[in-house]
Amino acid sequence: MTIDPESRGYVEAARRANREALESMGVSPFGYRFARTHLATEAVNAYDDAQGDQGPRVTVAGRLVSWRSTGKTAFGHLEDSSGRVQLYFRRDSLGDTYRVVEHLDLDDHIGVTGPLFRTRTGEVTVRVEQLDLLAKSLKPLPRGKTQQGEDGVQYFGGLTDPETRYRQRYADLAVHPETREVFVLRAKLIRFLRRFLDDRGFLEVETPILQPLYGGASARPFVTHHNALDMPLYLRVADELYLKRLIVGGLERVYEIGHDFRNEGMDRSHNPEFTMLECYQAYADYTDMMELVETMIAGAVQDCTGGLTLERNGVLLDFTPPWPRVSFVAGVETHSGLDVRTASEREMRERLIEAGVDPEEAETFGGGKLLDEMFRRFLEHRLVQPTFVIDYPKPLSPLAKVHRHDPALTERFELLIQGRELANAFSELNDPDDQRARFEEQRRQQVAGDEEAQPYDQDYVRALEYGMPPTGGMGLGVDRLVMVIAGLASIRDAILFPAMRKET
Repeated sequence: MTIDPESRGYVEAARRANREALESMGVSPFGYRFARTHLATEAVNAYDDAQGDQGPRVTVAGRLVSWRSTGKTAFGHLEDSSGRVQLYFRRDSLGDTYRVVEHLDLDDHIGVTGPLFRTRTGEVTVRVEQLDLLAKSLKPLPRGKTQQGEDGVQYFGGLTDPETRYRQRYADLAVHPETREVFVLRAKLIRFLRRFLDDRGFLEVETPILQPLYGGASARPFVTHHNALDMPLYLRVADELYLKRLIVGGLERVYEIGHDFRNEGMDRSHNPEFTMLECYQAYADYTDMMELVETMIAGAVQDCTGGLTLERNGVLLDFTPPWPRVSFVAGVETHSGLDVRTASEREMRERLIEAGVDPEEAETFGGGKLLDEMFRRFLEHRLVQPTFVIDYPKPLSPLAKVHRHDPALTERFELLIQGRELANAFSELNDPDDQRARFEEQRRQQVAGDEEAQPYDQDYVRALEYGMPPTGGMGLGVDRLVMVIAGLASIRDAILFPAMRKET
């Protein structure tokens, strides 16, 4: 059987043949440690034209990302986390080591040592005098073509299928520097969020991920079983109820950045596993949380991008405080013609049907779910600039304090950007009898078929009975904030290893 030299099978067979040849020469294809003196871009910047052909001696390591050999000489580019530098190999300089050069492949990890010089084409280059093979690449990375431009190396083609990029994130990171930059930015953002809260006296804590009872959000949980205790456990859907227990215990400012899990559908803004920041402050309310969120996110945008404006899809997002405040009730009424405090469920369903909701689906909406659908259909998508939607109807907010001026509402806000929720905050409910009644109402909704209703948490009510001071609380979707700052279209682009269907 003839193997097509361009086929992947042929290429992988050739790489394995190179490995065998190296091993036969006594060269290990997989090294141990390697001490480098410079990153690639540091090496390039270390050269001064006044030094001529004998620039500073450097030791660099990384992947071999380009390669061309003419027999007695060879050129290549080495790439590391900082960028790339050109390499120059000569047989007469390397002696027997040049046999290793002859068996190198693209994507091999190598370490080299030698002086810097500038080629006649103007590129700073390492004249290799010592070569170490650090890891043999037995499978070629799905690289595209590259082209040197004024803004650096441009990449074309290669690994473009989104599903493959999410499933093989290691390959995506290896061949797409822009993907690496997203996750460097993500780490920078999280460092800023921690620093911001630490500087304001908040204490970072850790609460259980496996919980005997889930709560703190309207969501379906993931369920598992603890064998030793012979009981079901739930992956947390929110950190809220445990963090507020800590407020009861006297930790007056607490926060947690961690993973939550919701057994729900997946789309451009939802992944079943996601990162949340939740923080709670004693003796505060939702207006204090609004100021905190506004200052924190504006600061994060400034820290990550150097400014307070971002251009996204032809729209200039302006994060300069203060941000607009829109009443939930007034905003929905403006675009639907209905005051959701006084309109009947029948009137709201009819209005949704007029707006394009399937009649059979509309009949399934009731209570908080119906109000949520009114908001989603008539107001949410219209809020592009950073906007606080304030004062939510009571059925939508079983953990929020009743509004001090309107008992039909709660003291709650959501932050929306580009029509998508980023943060949610309350004046936290601290009356245990009121909380008990709302849990009972949630239980009735659950019996009626609402799979996202929250269960009755007797221990949390007991904690409130000991006395929780007035408290402001807030939850922020970290992945969604990364999407906004980095200009990403899907939450999967903001998560290193997003949930995927089983590979077939």
